[in-house]
Amino acid sequence: MSQVRAAFNKASNDYEDHAFLQKEIATRLSKKLDVITTKSDVILDLGAGTGLLSQQLEKRFVGSQVICLDFAQNSLKHNPASHKICANASHLPLADNSVDIVVSSLMMQWCPDLNQLFSEIHRVLKNDGLILFSTFGPDTLKELKKSWSVVDNETHVNTFTDMHDIGDQMLGAGFQSPVMEMETLTLTYQTVTDLLRDLKAIGAQSVNARSKALMGKDKFKLMVEMYESYRQDGKLPATYEVIYGHAWKKTSEIGVIKLSNN
Repeated sequence: MSQVRAAFNKASNDYEDHAFLQKEIATRLSKKLDVITTKSDVILDLGAGTGLLSQQLEKRFVGSQVICLDFAQNSLKHNPASHKICANASHLPLADNSVDIVVSSLMMQWCPDLNQLFSEIHRVLKNDGLILFSTFGPDTLKELKKSWSVVDNETHVNTFTDMHDIGDQMLGAGFQSPVMEMETLTLTYQTVTDLLRDLKAIGAQSVNARSKALMGKDKFKLMVEMYESYRQDGKLPATYEVIYGHAWKKTSEIGVIKLSNN
């Protein structure tokens, strides 16, 4: 985790200049709260980073306390929110039953133990509290993974958890009837190097990534040649499998609020 934290701290200064996809997903996640009409005093933005989501939450829940929590202190420095906590999401420094809504955009894929994470979220949520999140699924960066696979058997791209496994872990933590959705978004690039530069700029390069010098120029060149086979209409695609999920903590059967799938 220290490598991941270091990568996000290093990327924080220029993060939003390269975080087009992250901004879009944060906006789509926020819109899923349109149907929430119940009073929410405390909202936790888990993995808040520079504030792509938390700024939207503050506009949406005027008068509520939005707590921005992230383990990368430099990212939080760029977050304009008033209430910020630098801490690990798997060990939340919050009281039991103290939060109405936990929202998390593209943070969970960096957590090594989802069981621990969901248990902590369940602990801090009030009864009938809501968890809503986005994360990446296994098909994310599939072109890059396949291109590296012809070079060697090492892990060059981070692996992501299937949404059905995420749902099972939420059930195991005590959440009721998790609802999972998935959509595929594709970014396009002129070159593979442009893609890798973007990943590095947002701190999202593989924790096992090594420099071209260490892995060898021939291996890197072979990977790039393989990736070129995906070029369409002059552009190289980079696929992202985006997973959205939500669930309630001990939601009563009466007056259950359903989230829109749109």
